[in-house]
Amino acid sequence: MSVEITQHSFEIEQNRKYWQKKPLLQRVYKRFYAAIAQRLVAGTKLELGSGIGQIKQFIPDCITSDLFQNPGVDRVESAYRLSLGDGSLHNIILFDVWHHLEYPGSALAEMWRVLAPGGRVVIFDPAMGIIPRMVYGLFHHEPLGFGRPIHWLPPPSLALEDAPYFAAQARAWRIFYRHEDLDQLNKWNILECSAWSDFAYLGSGGFSKPPMYPDVCLPWIETLDRWLTWISCPIFAGRMLIVLEKK
Repeated sequence: MSVEITQHSFEIEQNRKYWQKKPLLQRVYKRFYAAIAQRLVAGTKLELGSGIGQIKQFIPDCITSDLFQNPGVDRVESAYRLSLGDGSLHNIILFDVWHHLEYPGSALAEMWRVLAPGGRVVIFDPAMGIIPRMVYGLFHHEPLGFGRPIHWLPPPSLALEDAPYFAAQARAWRIFYRHEDLDQLNKWNILECSAWSDFAYLGSGGFSKPPMYPDVCLPWIETLDRWLTWISCPIFAGRMLIVLEKK
């Protein structure tokens, strides 16, 4: 077993334990997946990068997948080389996966191939309002990546199955909110790009950090988030949702 697979399996098991012990996180994620479910069209659903597969608690008919086999996934898939047939899917969900795609043009080409006409890609990723940006930068191990160039396609010498680990948390914010290189999306309709304050999530501590507020306070934190979103997305936005439709 390779070091990469061993590390991946260890992290998956750690996340599974955190998930089971954090009902607050489960409540926050229930809201996330409800928002995703509202954007899906009728038909087949595939999530890429499913991790422990918690999506099935909220969208039971979703097919889960990841780069490596683990108890939470139905199949092994790479966004760069999908094993499904042309036009065989209606929805693809990327929950905290977009910012791991170093070459999003190659991934989107594969998604476009396997989606039926009118099929959707729903992207759920960090937003980089000024205050959440500081939180992500200070407390999350992944780089923000504001200064990294966006390469839509890999160099000819790189086999995508050998692409190294990549993370740039600001990738979705730069492309869809700041409109960097949007001309690369000419095969897609951008149906939605929403960003909102989400201190309910940031304060939950995610999987590995302790929560900063008790479970009973969640409704009040969510109300605060709605007010902060109304006041200023560029300052307070911490989460974003993008819906792409295959032309």
